Amino acid sequence: MTILSDAFAKGRPALVAFVTAGDPSPDATPAILDALVAGGADVIELGMPFTDPMADGAAIQSANLRSFAAGTKTADVFAIAKSFRHRHPSVPLVLMGYANPMTVRGPDWFAATAADAGVSGVICVDIPPEEDADLGPALRAAGIDLIRLATPTTDAARLPQVLDGASGFLYYVSVAGITGKQQAAQASIEEAVARLKAATDLPVAVGFGIRTPQQAAAVARVADGVVVGSAIVELVGQHGADAPEPVRAYIASLAAAIASARQDIAA
Repeated sequence: MTILSDAFAKGRPALVAFVTAGDPSPDATPAILDALVAGGADVIELGMPFTDPMADGAAIQSANLRSFAAGTKTADVFAIAKSFRHRHPSVPLVLMGYANPMTVRGPDWFAATAADAGVSGVICVDIPPEEDADLGPALRAAGIDLIRLATPTTDAARLPQVLDGASGFLYYVSVAGITGKQQAAQASIEEAVARLKAATDLPVAVGFGIRTPQQAAAVARVADGVVVGSAIVELVGQHGADAPEPVRAYIASLAAAIASARQDIAA
């Protein structure tokens, strides 16, 4: 068992929370990460700012721009991750981002630096399973989970390739589009999760478009994890360095809804 697998073995769905590293500044990010944990997040996704975030909507694009304006560099992302690991040794932290920052100095460098920072897993949006050799072997050799993405267009023929070499959890992107306010119909989420869980023993976490406690609860009734990102990033954009308390309160509302959703099923 790893701390990432432990996060999905608590008898309830895991709450996975995303923020962008360096937003509103590298110095402010640690307090926001602490607020996620205090509110009840089980897994932290730390976004690596990138100039061309093709899978992200306006909220996360703006967070990347704020991060760059604050001078955030890749070294800052790893420093943030390392300090988080010292403060929260049992909370998994996943780096999420794009291929260029992860491979520009070579996959072995990236994997070794991530391992030294205590990173538990990596999600690389734009390296498909067919190009696993670009990053996957280095991460696995360093003991870091490579978390793959499945989408509504991942059919039965391609799903085995997506799952080959995947670990940690499977991230189901519930809409064929960018991050933001659009949410898939609950029926389509239920159908997709059932199909994915029939094909893998990995936990299945659902993201994209989940914003309210009610939406989180609905997804929690069928999935192993609920991923929330844009709504948190918007709070950071609104409150800046004062974001930790609003973020903590928001996360606490989601965590309570997720816990009650499974209690309702058990009852």
